[in-house]
Amino acid sequence: MEPHSQSEQAQLPRNMIENSMFEEDPEIVDLSKDSRLHPLEPDEVEYEPRSSRLLVRGLGEHDLDDDEEDYESSARLLGMSFMNRSSNYRNNMSGAYSHEPSSGSCSLPTGRTFLVGAFVVVIILSIAMVVYFLPRCTFTKEGCHKKNTTLTLVYPLATNGQVFPWPKLRLPNAVVPVHYDLSLHPNLTTLNFTGSVHISLLIMEDTNNITLHSSGLEIITATITPEATGHPKNVQVLEYPPHQQIAIKVHPMLSKGEKYTLNLKYSANLSDGFSGFYKGIYKDKNETRIMAATQFEPFAARTAFPCFDEPAFKATFGISIIREADHISLSNMPKNTTTSVGNGLYQDTFTKSVKMSSYLVAFIVGNLTSISQNTPSGTLVSVYAVPDKVDQMKYALETTVKLLKFYESFLNISYSLKKLDLMALPDFEAGAMENWGLVTFREVTLLYKEETASIMDKQIVTHMIAHELAHQWFGNLVTMEWWNDLWLNEGFASFMEFYSLDKVFPELQVDKYLSNTRLKAMEEDSLNSSHPLSNPVETLEQIGEMFDFISYQKGASILLMLKDFLNETVFQQGIRQYLKEHEYQNTKTEDLWNSMTKAESIGVNVKEMMETWTLQTGFPLVTVKLDTAANKIHLSQERFLRLSRSHNLTSTYNSLWHIPLTYITSSCVDYKQPKCIKKWILKNKTDTIDLKDPSVTWVKFNINRNGFYIVDYDDSTSEKLIGLLRTNPKAFSDQDRAGLINNAFMLASSGKISIKKVLNMISYLKHETSTIPVTEALQQLNNIYLLVQKRGNLTLSNRIKDYMFDIFGHLIDQQTWSNNGSVSERQLRSSLLAMACNLNYEICVQNATNLFNKWMNSSDLSVLPSDLTMTILTVGAHTVEGWKFICQMYNRLQSEGDKRKMLTAMARTNNAEHLIWLLYNSLHHDMIRTQDLPYILATSSKSLVGYLLAWDFVKENWDELIKKFMAGSYPIQTIVTETTSQFSTKVHLLEVQTFYFALHDKNLYLGLVQKALESISLNIQWMENNLKTLEMQL
Repeated sequence: MEPHSQSEQAQLPRNMIENSMFEEDPEIVDLSKDSRLHPLEPDEVEYEPRSSRLLVRGLGEHDLDDDEEDYESSARLLGMSFMNRSSNYRNNMSGAYSHEPSSGSCSLPTGRTFLVGAFVVVIILSIAMVVYFLPRCTFTKEGCHKKNTTLTLVYPLATNGQVFPWPKLRLPNAVVPVHYDLSLHPNLTTLNFTGSVHISLLIMEDTNNITLHSSGLEIITATITPEATGHPKNVQVLEYPPHQQIAIKVHPMLSKGEKYTLNLKYSANLSDGFSGFYKGIYKDKNETRIMAATQFEPFAARTAFPCFDEPAFKATFGISIIREADHISLSNMPKNTTTSVGNGLYQDTFTKSVKMSSYLVAFIVGNLTSISQNTPSGTLVSVYAVPDKVDQMKYALETTVKLLKFYESFLNISYSLKKLDLMALPDFEAGAMENWGLVTFREVTLLYKEETASIMDKQIVTHMIAHELAHQWFGNLVTMEWWNDLWLNEGFASFMEFYSLDKVFPELQVDKYLSNTRLKAMEEDSLNSSHPLSNPVETLEQIGEMFDFISYQKGASILLMLKDFLNETVFQQGIRQYLKEHEYQNTKTEDLWNSMTKAESIGVNVKEMMETWTLQTGFPLVTVKLDTAANKIHLSQERFLRLSRSHNLTSTYNSLWHIPLTYITSSCVDYKQPKCIKKWILKNKTDTIDLKDPSVTWVKFNINRNGFYIVDYDDSTSEKLIGLLRTNPKAFSDQDRAGLINNAFMLASSGKISIKKVLNMISYLKHETSTIPVTEALQQLNNIYLLVQKRGNLTLSNRIKDYMFDIFGHLIDQQTWSNNGSVSERQLRSSLLAMACNLNYEICVQNATNLFNKWMNSSDLSVLPSDLTMTILTVGAHTVEGWKFICQMYNRLQSEGDKRKMLTAMARTNNAEHLIWLLYNSLHHDMIRTQDLPYILATSSKSLVGYLLAWDFVKENWDELIKKFMAGSYPIQTIVTETTSQFSTKVHLLEVQTFYFALHDKNLYLGLVQKALESISLNIQWMENNLKTLEMQL
């Protein structure tokens, strides 16, 4: 599944964080741990968004200077609850331990009193020692019996009060499904559905119950049919909603090796959200229409039919759907027959599926249109959408045919099904979903309108298709056994996405996207709240939080690193071996490494090396010291954490990786000559490389940033690299120049180098013209600008803005307002002009305003350069008239790509009233779809007007948000992390912590909240370490 990008780039999160407790600054109060604060009742803490806004704005440039001010400000923020409670405590204690003389006489105890007291103390101590040293036992009349300390399972109660026979979240393995015959009748008028399912079962262990998943389904009848007799009999159904399970009680006991069919009839409502079997709403010729669609990953198939809803319980499926005459139905497999069932209804029956996991099952019912084309290998590819979008489907069809041909050739395994449908859904939470044979997308990630689409629009659509097609092998054909190894699905799909586009669509120049997503993963993995790629998960919330940048982009990055180290041919052999060995099966991470090791000429213990990357959190910082006198390189490694160690009190620092290093030296700098790029595996804490080339004056590690690590050079080497950037920047590749810039900012954020050194390095950028290093520096400087601006330090933020114009002004002035040039040049133009206009660069704003007025006069978006449309609309939205015009046009457009640009512009408004309207309109699914709300919140959180307003909105509407989006899902991850990403004060840190920890279930979002809190702490640390230096340097 592809979580939908919340940025303008096609960045794939992923999103969002697991299973390690927040490591606290000693000054941070953790309400879940501090026994003094834990008893606070909800009604004792009031959240006053507007007053808190005033408090933070009141800080201005003056941060809290000491503990007392911080304590008092925090207390004011929380309605004085803490101070009142501590004051009352002190007052009560003064009564008990007063130093005033008592009214009675004061006399010394007698000697007899001392003796009696001593005797009593001895007796008490003796008894305590006897009890302590006795064996652990229970005394009875028969003597001492040792207690049985074995933990016994506590069985819960079903809804009818009977004991539910299974206490665990994971299903037992006593019974496994072999085949499902599923029939559904969705009623798009009453918005409910009825269904029946016949599940063929194989008994693996003797048992008297069958436990499976069901959630929100009303079971009407239940019978079980032994294969031996063919006679069904009624069975009792018990339900335990907390685990979303039902149990079928059977008598006599089912014996190992026997086969049965479980028959269930049920009914339910179509979901109002975006998971399970849900209703979608769209316009067709100004008429509101309803459709029904599915989204089952990771655990929502159980809301559409009773099933064994875990990836390892693979089975085949036979699906039939009853529909109205003016609708069509789609499912994973080709349609076999259509028959009339009376009352104007028809039943579509689909062919038996291949063996697959329940989360890959899909079906759609609605009024749809399509275009189709056969691949050279005979697969029928079709693209579906609602009728008025038929003119936007051609590019997706052509792209799919090309990519499917590439994957079949590269993997040497044919696509498994006879057809492949791609469906653009109007209402869809994720970016896309890889259902086998019926891939679903948001409209914006599949449909493409050539006349008004930007190069970014084309890249997004192509990326999404490539990702989901890769899943047809990585995830569908071979599936992870459990969600702890989600990266085997998503990491591989993300890697193959970039790899396939580089081979099939080189003109799209995907390097920039790969860099952005990899760096985003490194930012998250450098937090203490990160998690290993293979990470134990059990609860639904934990599973949801695994869909993040770590599983997707770190997973892709370590595969890229491995391919680069082994070489492309050996890597290809390894993944072919993996897929062939495990097709139609489930795997663990170790299965991948075992298959890779079987490739010819592997030359390295892949499992030993790669487990250091999948089983532990984080990534390494490699410290490099070049000894020119001895002609040696001294290396060391440690886990890189951006938050300083004083903020990570319980962190461990003994992690070691097997790091496949690549490097060049001053003696051989030609990237095109393989002999110049040298390799070394750093396995230990420290190591030394003896250089063979004489007189080496500098070294550069991590060639083209293919390794998932950052590098810190000794001062002498660092100065030589900076000197080269100034005198001969082309000595390094674009990726390596961007890598040096990124590493410098990362090291400064952790306090390992000063911001002065970073500014010294990037001064060379006045002469830089390449897209990747320029956009890397733009992003880093803009992040600093936004943080300083939110602090209210307008003097410094203006100086940062002037500094950015000083460095990039010559490039900005060279840009034309057109779509001319290569993809890379168009990306550079888009980034530069967006930054310039956002920072009110006068010429940029004037040009954008003129073009916006031109559009208002024509109402035709094609008059604008499509790459710059978002920038032009954003400038126009800063006026009341312009914002209202965009809003009116938004409702008329058919292109989702164009609507996304307009939505972005409206969310960047500096008018609070407009922003509030936008947020609540999306929340209520009026003109703006609810699926876009997380994006609106993330976008508005970056503006000076929006960042506090967005946070207030989240606090005031949390209960509603959690109803609309699944707990732990990517939208919730986006909402929690993005709306707090601009906070950099201890006041806000405490406010965010208090709000989330006061929720009804404090553990529900622990990993996610932990990440948000750590990000705020990191912002605080950055300000403390760099603000004064920045003021002196600029």
